[in-house]
Amino acid sequence: MDTLRLLLNLVWLVLQGWVLALAYALAGVLACLLIVTIPFGIAAFRLAFFVIWPFGRTTVRAPDAGVASAVGNLLWFLVAGWWLALLHIVAGIGFCLTIIGIPFGVASFKLAAVGLFPLGKRVVENTPPRDWMHAGGGVVGGAPGRAAVAR
Repeated sequence: MDTLRLLLNLVWLVLQGWVLALAYALAGVLACLLIVTIPFGIAAFRLAFFVIWPFGRTTVRAPDAGVASAVGNLLWFLVAGWWLALLHIVAGIGFCLTIIGIPFGVASFKLAAVGLFPLGKRVVENTPPRDWMHAGGGVVGGAPGRAAVAR
């Protein structure tokens, strides 16, 4: 399973990861120009590292995220989130035109949602499923917890 993730991440990096990482890094640099928007820059840099190597990792909602991150996400959406998500959607559509590119397209669509509202989320490692019955358990709701895997 680790070899497959490595292969997917390497192909992702060559085809799209570096371009998206540059876009997020640019958004982070622009956000860090003003002192007030430094939290947006930190979130953009965190996502830049995430989009370089996305397979095997996912985002989960931070338990301490509150109203400030919700307001910040709204501001992020208006200023930078929509065009970063648009990059992901255009790339995802392009990837899904081929059968081999479908996993990359699906990953790009998932990253579009993260790019829209990045504040209040953490990037965590995705553990591989223990058996085929639990494969895909972390696809919709993020990484499953121990209770979800032990069912």
